[in-house]
Amino acid sequence: MDTSFDELPETGDRIVYVREIAVTDLPDDVQQEINGMKTLFSVHDSSGERLALVADKEMAFDLAREHNYAPVSVH
Repeated sequence: MDTSFDELPETGDRIVYVREIAVTDLPDDVQQEINGMKTLFSVHDSSGERLALVADKEMAFDLAREHNYAPVSVH
């Protein structure tokens, strides 16, 4: 999976939620772009909308902070 990414969308709420997600739970078209990974990490806004998918948790937190969001881990 190699998709360019410019920035997270602007929202009034600066908190985003990071959670691990199984590749098998993703839509088929997204699964086809993922090479051999079993899990990814998703970044969601406060309404639950998925903003980004990344390879690991550290990358998800870095991405959020880079765009002035406060990431919170969801179990």
